[in-house]
Amino acid sequence: MEHAVVKLDGSIERQVSLADAVFNVDFKEPLVHQVVSAYLAGARAGTSSQKNRSAVSGGGAKPWRQKGTGRARAGTSRSPIWRGGGQTFAATPRSYAQKVNRKMYRAAIRSILSELIRQGRVRICDEIQLDEPKTAHMAEALGQMGVIGRTLLVTADYNPNVTLSARNLVSVETLEAAQLDPVSLVGSENVVFTVDAVRKVEEALQ
Repeated sequence: MEHAVVKLDGSIERQVSLADAVFNVDFKEPLVHQVVSAYLAGARAGTSSQKNRSAVSGGGAKPWRQKGTGRARAGTSRSPIWRGGGQTFAATPRSYAQKVNRKMYRAAIRSILSELIRQGRVRICDEIQLDEPKTAHMAEALGQMGVIGRTLLVTADYNPNVTLSARNLVSVETLEAAQLDPVSLVGSENVVFTVDAVRKVEEALQ
């Protein structure tokens, strides 16, 4: 399939050919949901930790004898119903990671990219060139390309001028092609690729 290549001033420069196997596949919503959920789950820290009755210090001696005091029987002062006792259902460190096969992950990325193309939310430019890291220059370039809202800039390799120019723009995120992830794609209203970044994505997903 063909897609327009725009300049930073918004004018259409030429057409570029995109691989149908990457940018023109059916949208598989259940697969995308599973992969996005797994990606978000993997980012959870899972470091919450509390002490149960066996982990709390003390409580080794029986507080009072079993019978004859008129009070309820008690075997330890670290019971969850006692002040200073352990937690009933104590949280323990755990991993929230979900297994997703590489084949599934790549298929989900292809599905997302294809749907973004169909919705007209993808811009492709030859190269994002900035002489110096200036936020105003980046904002001006995005405005001329008609990019409004949450935007993801995808470059082939790390470009310090692009990254530094965009980091003060709240609604703009920059990624290298090798770092592309489903959550960033799904959460962006517009995705701007360089031609070199498109080729790297095609190489990785075909």
